[in-house]
Amino acid sequence: MGFPQVRTRRTRASETWRRLVRETRLTPEGLIYPLFVVPGRALRHPVTSMPGIAQLSVDEAVKEARAAQASGVPGVLIFAAPERKDARASDALDAQGLAASAIAAIKDACPKLLVWADVCLCGATDHGHCGHVSQSGTIENDSSIETLADVALNYARAGADAVAPSDMMDGRVAAIRTRLDSHGHAHTPIVSYAAKYASSFYGPFREAAESTPAFGDRRSYQMDPANAREALREVLLDVEEGADLVMVKPAGPYLDIIRQVRDAVHVPVVAYQVSGEFSLIKAAAERGWIDERAAVLETLTGIRRAGADLIISYFAPQVAQWLRT
Repeated sequence: MGFPQVRTRRTRASETWRRLVRETRLTPEGLIYPLFVVPGRALRHPVTSMPGIAQLSVDEAVKEARAAQASGVPGVLIFAAPERKDARASDALDAQGLAASAIAAIKDACPKLLVWADVCLCGATDHGHCGHVSQSGTIENDSSIETLADVALNYARAGADAVAPSDMMDGRVAAIRTRLDSHGHAHTPIVSYAAKYASSFYGPFREAAESTPAFGDRRSYQMDPANAREALREVLLDVEEGADLVMVKPAGPYLDIIRQVRDAVHVPVVAYQVSGEFSLIKAAAERGWIDERAAVLETLTGIRRAGADLIISYFAPQVAQWLRT
């Protein structure tokens, strides 16, 4: 039976009907808000390539975290850009370092807010790569994962509710799980950047996080954008190693990957709407080419529809407010 008996427009006739039969729903509870922390006090340094986003001193990060929580966002993701940068990523290993201090301060001010800590070496190293660099200039895997495990432990001790390794070194989830479990942090979840692509959409982030590589690129450890089967292999390996949540990054250009990952695993799937995705929308909206609110909600709905349970987005507090009004 078809037209005229079947009329699919019947349940689109009003906003009430459209809400009633809506298949995919955005909620504030499914959003995570990234914060960029820098040294200093009372500092809010605008990120020129990310309108509305700023680098924040710890005290300002606390204020931003409180505001995000008040909007209904349940968690934040901490990135630190310390002044001290060296080959060992010493600041990331320091219990009094910038990231650890920010984690502790936010948890003290907002005990019910979830604080995820990005675990990587790029922001704290003088070379800007996600792992240790050998004398020949290659990125060392096995020595890097030992340091990453120490960084994760440092952040867990500071009070992080989850650690999120973003480095893409082989075996780092297992190394972090072992380190956490053996030091009294068996209950700290690991949010693995499991399928992190070598994307052109990270440019604005590198300004915000001060993590541009001093040489070369990250293609020897981040994934080739052309590959999908490899993403599933990475994700399944991380789940086997003990990842509690797995992430696909970026989100918008990789909706097919999000769907395949969602169908393949039984852990929560996180998608990261990255800085370039954010800035493209902002730039077009500023020029009057698109409606910002409509575009943001449409792109986030698409990410949810693809299968993401949680979305990391720089729009999170604004979206949470929109969804509650």
